[in-house]
Amino acid sequence: MEIDPDDLFRDDEDDPDNELFQERESTRELVVYLVDASPKMFTTTCPAGDRKDDTHFHVAVSCIAQSLKTQIINNSYDEVAICFFNTREKRNLQDLNGVYVFNVADREYLDRPTARLIKEIDNIEESFMSKIGSQYGIVSGSRENSLYNALWVAQALLRKGSAKTADKRVLLFTNEDDPFGSIKGVIKTDMMRTTLQRTRDAQDLGISIELLPLSRPDSDFNVSTFYSDLLGLKGDDLARFIPAAGEKLEDMKDQLRKRMFKKRLIRKITFSIANGLSIQLSSYALIRPTLPGAITWLDSVTNRPLKTERSFICADTGALVQGSAKRFQPYMTENIKFSVEELSEIKRFSTGHLRLLGFKPLNCLKEFHNLRPSTFVFPTDEELIGSTCIFIALHRSMLRLKRFAVAFYGSSSRPQLVALVAQDEIISAGGQVEPPGMHMIYLPYSEDIRNTEELHTGSNVAPPHANDDQTRKAAALIKRFDLKDFSVFQFANPALQRHYAVLQALALEEDEIPEIKDETVPDEEGMSRPAFVSALEEFKQSVYGDNYEEENDAVGNGKASETSKKRKAVSENAVKESGNYDWVDLADNGKLKDLTVTQLKYYLTANNLPLAGKKEALISRILTHMGK
Repeated sequence: MEIDPDDLFRDDEDDPDNELFQERESTRELVVYLVDASPKMFTTTCPAGDRKDDTHFHVAVSCIAQSLKTQIINNSYDEVAICFFNTREKRNLQDLNGVYVFNVADREYLDRPTARLIKEIDNIEESFMSKIGSQYGIVSGSRENSLYNALWVAQALLRKGSAKTADKRVLLFTNEDDPFGSIKGVIKTDMMRTTLQRTRDAQDLGISIELLPLSRPDSDFNVSTFYSDLLGLKGDDLARFIPAAGEKLEDMKDQLRKRMFKKRLIRKITFSIANGLSIQLSSYALIRPTLPGAITWLDSVTNRPLKTERSFICADTGALVQGSAKRFQPYMTENIKFSVEELSEIKRFSTGHLRLLGFKPLNCLKEFHNLRPSTFVFPTDEELIGSTCIFIALHRSMLRLKRFAVAFYGSSSRPQLVALVAQDEIISAGGQVEPPGMHMIYLPYSEDIRNTEELHTGSNVAPPHANDDQTRKAAALIKRFDLKDFSVFQFANPALQRHYAVLQALALEEDEIPEIKDETVPDEEGMSRPAFVSALEEFKQSVYGDNYEEENDAVGNGKASETSKKRKAVSENAVKESGNYDWVDLADNGKLKDLTVTQLKYYLTANNLPLAGKKEALISRILTHMGK
């Protein structure tokens, strides 16, 4: 049995010790959207740009629909439930009044979103009043408490999964800052007390509750009236809590998207300092490459996911190999065999702890020492009490002495030297900008470093150097081409955005693919400004001289490239073939559809029109060009 020797000791992508694997498996998010459906959500409007005013209910539902559409980019393994309260009808497992859990067929209440769910929640406003209805759930003279019931239903939905393996969250949309305003006396006090107790019970189970307030046109949302107690906001936290300023639908979507993209715990690490002294750290991935979702193979008849199984067949007998197969690595003239257990033992290099080796000045750490994106670490006292106190002492001393820690991170799949660089807390008027903690930077070994070499045409030829005039012209060009307020957050991956736009259009059966703006396209308008053109021309002349363009033209006219020759031949052939058809007659009689794609492209090529698209798009392009 032959096995690729180069693949023998390669780490599997789904190695249990791999950080990306642990992030995918242990940080699933369970979210319940709680939407206030009281009449006030339908009568209160907010400006919507050039369009007519939108109700707050429309804002909330649109945000949820957009969130579900972008969830495949965030994490397709997350599960969601959509729950309306202050409704006329009821649908929930507890049979509580005023609470309606929205769902579609072939799906549990809390489950991964489907295309049908997104389509129906996008169009729910059309039938909401007739099928679900709206009413005030907390009124004078009644003991009904729809907010309490909604929190109870949400808590019951989030019983699935463990708090250690899933983040459980409730997002509450409402424009009512005083839900018990219509009630007075002891009844109001009792209902507020039971609601707050229900919230604390949910938080004790690891469920976080977040408020997404919608301000009414006549007054701002006053979080101090009731929700500050529900959310546990006091002092500075209460002062920094900003009620929803998003009056436009787009602003609210941005706010929700930021809430959904939160830093997630990768794993917990034991940090061994010295003489048996250890603390526990939590690690977070700040930057990771985003890739399209994995392909799932489906049965062509049932459309259910297929399970992949692998079997080994003996090359000599053709029989199935029973038991675990052995692997080998060529060494000299022999094949050294290994069992699966032996390979696993070889890979298990250490205990997986982070072991301190010493400290070095910060100026010894170079930018090119960073092998891959760093990991942010922060102390936790969940299993080792006192970890935070020891970490703070180390953190403050490293900042004061301007040193970083060198440690050995002995993960079984990739043991590495790491540098722990302390980061101080940065606070601005809007709150915390950078949290205190340490960045774990992965350092190279001596074998990983490649020394640069200068290559010249000859030993006696001096290397080229720029003169002072060329340097000045280059500096002027750079200043003209400066990107103001540059940030990587301004640029989305156009290939990924296009991929998901096509995927969304296919899944939701949309007629058109959403338009994707490519922020990586150069600013042609800005680059055509006279100041920039002048700086570019001066730089070119200082480097290449005045006759550069003429020399290029002479070279181009002397010998055309093979590509240009082929392109010219194709164009001439298209003009010739296009002359064999009466295009006006074919268009008037509707016979263009009878031609093949190749024949249609004769016309397009002869008239320098784009060739991309399906047959219908080509015909439409021809008719537009002919003015039909």
